[in-house]
Amino acid sequence: MTSLTPVTGCPYALDAAGADIHAEATALRALGPAAPVVLPGGINAWSVTDPALIRRLLVHPDISKDASQHWPAYIDGEVPADWPLRIWVDVRNALSAYGTEHRRLRRALSTAFTARRVRALVPRIEEITDGLLDELQDAGPDETVDLRARFAWRLPLLVVNAILGVPDDLHDAFRDSIGRLFGTSTTPEEAVAAATAVYGLIGRLIEHKQRHPENDVTSQLVRAHADGEITQQELADSMMLLIGAGHETTVNLLDHATVLLLTHPDQLALVTSGKTAWEQVVEEALRLEAPIATIIMRFAVRDVTDEATGITFAQGDGLVINYAAAGRDPGVHGPDADDFDSTRDTAREHLAFGHGVHLCLGAELARIEARIALSALFARFPDLRLAVEPGELEPLPSFISNGHQSVPVHLGRSAGPASLAH
Repeated sequence: MTSLTPVTGCPYALDAAGADIHAEATALRALGPAAPVVLPGGINAWSVTDPALIRRLLVHPDISKDASQHWPAYIDGEVPADWPLRIWVDVRNALSAYGTEHRRLRRALSTAFTARRVRALVPRIEEITDGLLDELQDAGPDETVDLRARFAWRLPLLVVNAILGVPDDLHDAFRDSIGRLFGTSTTPEEAVAAATAVYGLIGRLIEHKQRHPENDVTSQLVRAHADGEITQQELADSMMLLIGAGHETTVNLLDHATVLLLTHPDQLALVTSGKTAWEQVVEEALRLEAPIATIIMRFAVRDVTDEATGITFAQGDGLVINYAAAGRDPGVHGPDADDFDSTRDTAREHLAFGHGVHLCLGAELARIEARIALSALFARFPDLRLAVEPGELEPLPSFISNGHQSVPVHLGRSAGPASLAH
């Protein structure tokens, strides 16, 4: 399935701009549990949309994430050096490793997200949330504020920076650079520039921690490199994974959950009255609007036939996992799978954070951030409303990252700081 041969008609050409990922997911689902697609740059692959098939493939021993071992086009040098999505397969971290290498690189990161460490972050997350809401409060009640830029974007970044021990003078630079990695309609030059900028910042952070080690995750990884447990590239790429995954997913979760509540006043009333838990709202938002719509790429180590569907993935075939489609599967969530309903019994049955050995290490942290942030936001600004019609919200130019370019709102009156009930 993986080739660089231009195709027309079938396979389905994914929209690089991600203009309507849900319409695209519906079209792909209609083609079967997995459908042939072509990625930007003429890369052929399968898009897997069926939740059960996704679960089976994510734990299958013959499905790899390592292009350097199992993607013939990559190994043979057929993938252009300037392919805009190349960084997703070039990196050497847990996102692109297979078998024992995946376990080794994942283990190096796992200490950052132990239950004890995540619970200990709650007071810091509350402090960051309160500080950002205080800053928002400086705007007038009818002033238009971009809630994504000033709240949803900044909160996860400040939390990740606290975990990694990022010095204050690098905060804004990371903020301005990370999001560009997720664009899927960029030119080759823009893609290279985005990666170069982030690697430059990571290099500065590593150098800082080598001189000033502290009790943070970056210092732990620096020590692991010094002890020979990970290479220099694995150190930098693991930092890339922590910053990218730890930030972008939570930004999009906050973005979509806020918009969903503002456009569904009945659902907002349920949660602010205590009839529905914030936890349930977060899970339903994750199901309906998977923060990572499609993740690339995986590869068949050898011919893999899925008995339940009868589909055979030939050795070397590339796969992308369509989490956006899985979250709205009618077979799991019913005929109203496209609706936002926080009382839904199946709200938790989503794959937004992956599955099995590929379950996101930061999933619980993201959930905690969302519960704290959303409950505090709507308590502080009970009259919060969108400043534009919902149809005017523009999606990010990406089929990977599922969020809006901006979320203009009017804050309305401030109720002042409130105790956080999340």
